Amino acid sequence: MVILIVFLLGIGNFAAQKAVLESGHPMLDALPSFYRTGGGRFSLWFEFFILLAAMLLAGNGWTGMAWAYGVYSLINFAIAWIILSGKI
Repeated sequence: MVILIVFLLGIGNFAAQKAVLESGHPMLDALPSFYRTGGGRFSLWFEFFILLAAMLLAGNGWTGMAWAYGVYSLINFAIAWIILSGKI
């Protein structure tokens, strides 16, 4: 059950990340070029490795990792909402 929750949060993180990358927000111009190349593939791969690590650790009994990934996801969602709603 814990792995499923982490996986669903990961799907949300990917969606939020992709939406921010496609928003064309001026703040994205401040990112290093390797982070932006290929439509943000580097950042999506980084997100994948964070999700993979969280799922592997949560699956091996580290339930605290699921909580940590949940907090990480909430922060991610909040920042994506702030950027996409034009508050920044």
